[in-house]
Amino acid sequence: MGGSLSSSPAFLEKYCLNSSTAWPEFCLASFCFLSITWYLKHKNKVMTTWPLIGILPSVVTNTHRILDWTVEIANTFGATVFRRAGPSFLPMEFLFTCDPSNVEYIVRTNFANYPKGKDYNETFDVLGEGIFNVESEFWRKQRSTSRAIMASEKFRTSVFTATLRVVLHSLLPLLQSTSQSRGVIDLEEIMMRYTFDISTLFIFGRDPKCLSLGFPQNELQNALDKALESVFYRHVMPGPVWKLFKWLNIGKERQLEKSKKKIDQCMDNYISEKKLNLSTPKQAENINDMLETYINLQKQESWPEHLLPRNDKFLKDTMLNMLFAGRDTVGTVISWFFYLLLKNPRVESKILEELRHVYAKKQKEDHNKREPWLMFDAADLKDMTYLHAAFCEALRLYPSVPLNRKTAFKEDVLPDGTVVRPGVMILISIYAMGRMEWIWGKDCLEFKPDRWIGVAGTLCLELQLKLFSFSFGPRACLGKNVAFTLMKMAASAMLMNFHIEMVEGQRVEPKSTIVLRMKNGLKVRVKKRSDNIP
Repeated sequence: MGGSLSSSPAFLEKYCLNSSTAWPEFCLASFCFLSITWYLKHKNKVMTTWPLIGILPSVVTNTHRILDWTVEIANTFGATVFRRAGPSFLPMEFLFTCDPSNVEYIVRTNFANYPKGKDYNETFDVLGEGIFNVESEFWRKQRSTSRAIMASEKFRTSVFTATLRVVLHSLLPLLQSTSQSRGVIDLEEIMMRYTFDISTLFIFGRDPKCLSLGFPQNELQNALDKALESVFYRHVMPGPVWKLFKWLNIGKERQLEKSKKKIDQCMDNYISEKKLNLSTPKQAENINDMLETYINLQKQESWPEHLLPRNDKFLKDTMLNMLFAGRDTVGTVISWFFYLLLKNPRVESKILEELRHVYAKKQKEDHNKREPWLMFDAADLKDMTYLHAAFCEALRLYPSVPLNRKTAFKEDVLPDGTVVRPGVMILISIYAMGRMEWIWGKDCLEFKPDRWIGVAGTLCLELQLKLFSFSFGPRACLGKNVAFTLMKMAASAMLMNFHIEMVEGQRVEPKSTIVLRMKNGLKVRVKKRSDNIP
């Protein structure tokens, strides 16, 4: 009787719903009950789409492991997924894909319909109006100028000269000192310093000597690291949120603003110093740096001033973009290459066998030449097919830029049938693509450079079409050959002269950032080889 009375509409109306505080409590309880019921029915361990707020909670909880999360999304929902990422009052729709046919269509086949977009430019404002950020005719002219410079024999000679100088006089002596002290070093830090020294040398004509004993700090390198860390958080936050933080000058936005000021200051100093040096009688130099080349080009009448301005801001943005490409992307690849190599002794043995064969051939041709270190020249690098394949395999598993962003200009249909609406942000996961079994086979998670070698013992060109690390189409990386030069020069010299051993018990995993860094570095011990060619 009592149960019947308490559940009657009259009872509710008299004792509950007429109360001034009961209505809010009743609505809140009902909302919580319905939300929990809905969640239990629709929950998914990988990604849950909530009413009103979309998948924002999943994005926030997976920020620390965003790359592995993209792999789980692809394995659970398929290679192409459309979702609303943010709350209804902050529109943030995105389309995720790691399907090679879709990616090739976006970056090459229908390139014009998928610009980087205004949001991308705002997110990467630290790079200014450099080649990575700009679009249309301004970008085309920048790319044309860069391509002409980088295709020249003068530029290739400068890159190799800078690389050889840093390897011989900085990298190998540092490792020698480390081997004598038998200490533990962070190999990732070494590789980032290596690529920073080389990049600064052939871009600005100055050697910061970050590979010197004692590991001196460099304010430009530190500012770049903090800037890229801050920019990453702009990718996982709705635009209005990080823009509010920027306006309030708090959190990562405050750090980014300080980093940008330091970068501007360093770049201004480099340019002023270079112009001052060019105004005085030139000393004998063996490095023809990029900054000097651009300054001299700006003085020529043929310089297209209506497209490429004759000012220091253009120089600063252009050189900064080149520094970002040369330092960050290459340094991370070498680090992951050694991580994979040290876990796979069989692969290391095959690379050493190839290097010793190349070196024996080199000695036979020039038997009178003796160097303090076992080194290779530019021609020798072309014979290192298996080493090249190993770097391709490292790039497959750990691409230096693991995520890419595009924006759809007009409605379109991707090769897999997915309809793309105008304005939708497209997130391309190169990281997930390298871990898809349906693309690479059941051994997709294994480090197997042999997969890149064809029947004739040469690199498999067909398979290289699946390697999107350097992109394809109009925005394909202009510095691909430069990158392989830096990577192969360092790896070949290090492996021929030293035995590197990874410290046991450490946890090596990707760090959530724009460029694929390691969260805790790569701790190793180094000792001089005694099993080499005399």
